[in-house]
Amino acid sequence: MWKRALDRAGVREPRLRRDYTEQRRAVRRFAAAEYAAARLLLPAALVPHVVAAVAFMHDTDNRIDRGAPGERAAALTEWDGLVRKAFAESGSGLPVLRCLVRTAERHPDVRAYVEVFLEGCEREVAWRSIADEEELEQYVEEYSLPALMLTACLLAPADKGTRAVFTGGCRRLMRAMQRIDFLEDLSEDVRDGRPGVPADAVAHHGADLSRPSAALGRLVAQQADQANTDLAAAACLTDVVDPSYRPFLRALVGVQRLRLDAVRHAGASLATRTSGPPAPAAAVLLLRETAARARRGLRAGY
Repeated sequence: MWKRALDRAGVREPRLRRDYTEQRRAVRRFAAAEYAAARLLLPAALVPHVVAAVAFMHDTDNRIDRGAPGERAAALTEWDGLVRKAFAESGSGLPVLRCLVRTAERHPDVRAYVEVFLEGCEREVAWRSIADEEELEQYVEEYSLPALMLTACLLAPADKGTRAVFTGGCRRLMRAMQRIDFLEDLSEDVRDGRPGVPADAVAHHGADLSRPSAALGRLVAQQADQANTDLAAAACLTDVVDPSYRPFLRALVGVQRLRLDAVRHAGASLATRTSGPPAPAAAVLLLRETAARARRGLRAGY
């Protein structure tokens, strides 16, 4: 039960329990599959803190993703001030920030990644296109990876050397995920004037991102191959984390493979439609990992 998860997470104050429950509802609405994976595959004590981190990341994205660049920058400045005030005062008028502060108290690494993530949001607000692989790497390093690490740091091993391997695996995973994101949303991003596929790769293939063509098909295949290389390297994550986290990470990587397969299948048609993993296949993957977790005697606490 959710109440037991809150107990195990150390959230006992009535108002905070209501706050975390509110964030849980929000996360279930906008990230139902991710929430289901966390609920079924992670230890109960960790789930409320994962919810708090994901809710904060989503709230931040919503605040800075609307309007002209100047409006987005102003929204980021305002939000940055509210977040810093919440940490300075150990509280906030906003439930999402009250939960974030408590989670950071229990898991101090979260606070450090909040700082890096908010700095990276400046790049997210400002970018209009990705010039080349170097710029894509900078985007991932400064914005996408810190966003992932808000939750991934909750799973990180304590040993310093092993943690470096873990962070490297997260970097490869996030680079793959970001590349897949840019392919899945290609048609929408082109309409918004913010294509994420590196411009030098587009030029190399002679592709027109606004219409299906053989050239675009080759570009999609090439970008998918690069994402696949990173996904293969990210498999190391399950070797360095606590066994209780491995089913969740396997499921996470597995869903990215489903997304990648869907992108490959869509090919040049991504110019006119979005893509995503087939829901039945994702459900089967989740159920398989849940069954394997149960067989190993790992208990979610629900």
